[in-house]
Amino acid sequence: MMNDNKRVGVLGAGLMGSGIVEVCARSGCDVISYEVSPEASAAGRKRVEASLGKALAKGKISEAEHAETLGRIRYTSDLDDLADRQLTFEAVIEREDIKLDLFTRLDKIVTDPEAVLSSNTSSIPIMKLAMATSRPDRVIGVHFFNPAPVQPLVELVPSLLTSDETSAAAEGFAAQVLGKTVIRSQDRAGFIVNSLLVPYILSAIRMYDSGFASVEDIDRGMELGCAHPMGPLKLADLIGLDTIQAISEAMYEEFKEPLHYAPPVLLRMVQAGLLGRKSGRGFYDYSR
Repeated sequence: MMNDNKRVGVLGAGLMGSGIVEVCARSGCDVISYEVSPEASAAGRKRVEASLGKALAKGKISEAEHAETLGRIRYTSDLDDLADRQLTFEAVIEREDIKLDLFTRLDKIVTDPEAVLSSNTSSIPIMKLAMATSRPDRVIGVHFFNPAPVQPLVELVPSLLTSDETSAAAEGFAAQVLGKTVIRSQDRAGFIVNSLLVPYILSAIRMYDSGFASVEDIDRGMELGCAHPMGPLKLADLIGLDTIQAISEAMYEEFKEPLHYAPPVLLRMVQAGLLGRKSGRGFYDYSR
């Protein structure tokens, strides 16, 4: 199905969405990037162009590859423009109501009955998204990691109703077209990586919140004591504290384990708009 023109649609042009747009376009796909408004779409274009500009400056792509990649991407704020897509990636804000609405609308818009409708969600059950459509067998989770053009891993998350053909098509696209390493997870909140990672990050936040240790010492301890490339609080800032909160709440709702509960300081920081790198301040100050 996806071995000819590889027509891809990406919903959401934030950090993850723009990264998925870039990696698909660099892999030869015809990509449409959708955002809710022309202003948000323009911001997504700037993210992609800036990232490709860095890749060009570092010699990772040639001038010709740079121009060809940009030429494969179109930007829109009209969801109807995704009607002819063979594969869509939903990568909008981690809010269940927004994602459900988009899947309901996509189901009516995308004309190819064999098209794969995927979500990059890190916490919302794929089954919920699938049941918002009339073709739950064609819905699957394809979870990228930030930054998508660099990180080699993709989590593949079929629901109970995802067909074998859909799983095979999504895995083949991620592995053969995008060159990613694919791991498979059951449809459980957090999937594989976040089920292991988020409780660790929440534990570090609790340690800081209790006054046990400073932000810098917690991170330095894990970086130098355990050879982690990035400490847990720096990593939380990179992922986004609102995303950490959303994942923790989804995991707590599903498993009711205390280790999944969001610490008060995390809730207050999100309420204050201190979301990490993307807002300029989280556990660290990035404004400079």
